[in-house]
Amino acid sequence: MSLFSSARAGAPASVTSRRQPGERTRARFHTLTVEDVRPLTDDAVEVTFTVPAELADDYDHLPGQYVALRTTLEGTEVRRSYSLCRAPEHRTDGQPTRLSVAVKRDEGGLFSTWAQTGLHPGFQIDVMSPQGTFTSGLDDLDDRHVVGIAAGSGITPVMALAHTVLTRSATSRFTLLYTNRSTLDVMFLEDLADLKDRYPTRVTLHHVLSREQRTAPVLSGRIDEEKLRTIFVSLIDPGDVDEWFLCGPLALVDLCREVLADVGVARERIRFELFTTGDEPLRTARPVEVRAGAKTVRIEVNLDGVSSTVESPVDAHESVLNAALRVRPDAPFACAGGVCGTCRARVIEGSVSMTENYALEPDELERGYVLTCQSHPTSDRVVVDYDV
Repeated sequence: MSLFSSARAGAPASVTSRRQPGERTRARFHTLTVEDVRPLTDDAVEVTFTVPAELADDYDHLPGQYVALRTTLEGTEVRRSYSLCRAPEHRTDGQPTRLSVAVKRDEGGLFSTWAQTGLHPGFQIDVMSPQGTFTSGLDDLDDRHVVGIAAGSGITPVMALAHTVLTRSATSRFTLLYTNRSTLDVMFLEDLADLKDRYPTRVTLHHVLSREQRTAPVLSGRIDEEKLRTIFVSLIDPGDVDEWFLCGPLALVDLCREVLADVGVARERIRFELFTTGDEPLRTARPVEVRAGAKTVRIEVNLDGVSSTVESPVDAHESVLNAALRVRPDAPFACAGGVCGTCRARVIEGSVSMTENYALEPDELERGYVLTCQSHPTSDRVVVDYDV
C-alpha cells in the first residue's frame, strides 16, 4: 500500500518556506472531515476528505503518494496507510480541496471493516500529511510510455498516476495491466473505462482475472512467471516503455521486478510500492521490562527539537521505534512493516541493523537514513533524528 511535513495548522507557510509537493519531510496529523464515502465494489469504498483552505499547503501532494489514517476503535488507537487515488487538486480561490483514498476490506481487518460499515460523511478522523516516493519519472511526459502493473487495491496510486500522465501531455501514453479475481472485484472499473473513452489512442487496458475465464488465455488465471513473460512478448513490449509503476503484494512486485530485470529493463526505470507484507500493523509500543542489572542500549531520539532518552534491554531485541514510543508516543509511524517509510529517521551516532526495507532509496541509506520500525541497535548508544 502502502508510505507517506509541513506547516502547522493555523500557520500557513510563507512563500520561502512552503513545503514542495513530494518533499521528504516529517509527517504530521491533522483532523479532517469525511465528505463522501462511495462504494467501489462489494468490499471496497472510496473515502473523500475535505481539506480546509488553511491546510492546503500541508496536503499538497504528488500523484502516487499516500496518507495514514488514525482513529480509535474498540478502545485502541489504529493506524492504516492508504494511497491517494485521485490526482492532486490545485485551487487558487481559497476554497477547500479534497483528498480521496480507497479502502478494501481485509478478512478480519478491524479498520477496513469499520470503513465499510461505520464510516460516514461528517465523521472526523486524523489524516497524516502526504508521504511517499512512488512518483518519480513524471517530470517530462511528452512522447513517453508509462506502464502500471497493479493487483487488487494496488490500483489506487496507479489511478492518480494514470490521470496525471494523460492530462499533463498530449503525446504521452499509459498502459495498465490490472489483475483481480473477477470482474466484480475490479476497483474503479467505470473510472478506467472513462479514461479509455477519453483517450482512446493513448490508453491501453489489460484486465487479468484469476477466477474468471476471458477470451484471451493470457488474460485468464494467476500471473506467474510464464504468463508474465508471455505478456511482455504479446501485449507489452518492455523496449517500448519509459517508466514502470508496480503496486501490489510482495510476491507479484518481486516477480515483476525480477522478470523486467531479466529482459533488460534498468532498475532506475522501475518504481514499486507494496500495500502489504502480511504483518499485523503496530498499534502502540510493545511493553518492555527493564530489569535491574540487565545490559541495556541507550537510545536517544530527537523529535520536534526535543531530545528524549530511553534504555532498551539488549535481550528484548526491540526496534528503535518501539523504544522511542515508550518516551515519545508522538513518534511518527504508520505500517510498522518497513513498507511506508513514515518512521524514517537519520542515525546521528551509533549503528543499527535493518530487518526489512521496502521504502528507502539507496541514496537515503548512504546518507544514514533508516526505518526505525525495522532498525535494531548494534552499538551501546544510538542517536536518531526525525527532524533532519
